[in-house]
Amino acid sequence: MKAARDIASRYWLPAGIAAFCAAVFWSANYFERVPPILKRGIQPSDFPQLVCGLIIFLSLLLALGKEAPRPKPLAREAMLSMALMAGFVAAAAVDLFLALGIFAASLSALWGERRAGVLLGVGVALPACVFLLFDQVFRIRFPRGVLTSIWYG
Repeated sequence: MKAARDIASRYWLPAGIAAFCAAVFWSANYFERVPPILKRGIQPSDFPQLVCGLIIFLSLLLALGKEAPRPKPLAREAMLSMALMAGFVAAAAVDLFLALGIFAASLSALWGERRAGVLLGVGVALPACVFLLFDQVFRIRFPRGVLTSIWYG
């Protein structure tokens, strides 16, 4: 049973990925062409075909290459970091900078930082500096949220 699973992951999975990419490559041939007078670079079909060609090449390398040892399972911190990232995405709907502050401080604490001043600095100063840089220097307005509504009035 283990041998069949190894063969499936070694050959069938890369073959499936390559087949999917070949189908996408072929379907990109039906994108509308830009007239030569308007063309300022590549055609719309060129980029997806380039990416699919690269993925097919990498799939072939995966199938034909030397077998690598099985990786270790992800550490607890890595799994919790991914959960924090999902929480950040959900909290960003309320306010981007509030979510950024909570995420940065939580991630720092998860990775071992215990000094309250550093956690407070990462959680408050980092989002404030990012916000002020983009808002005041680059003149980019952010979507309204809890904190940004207070700033923008």
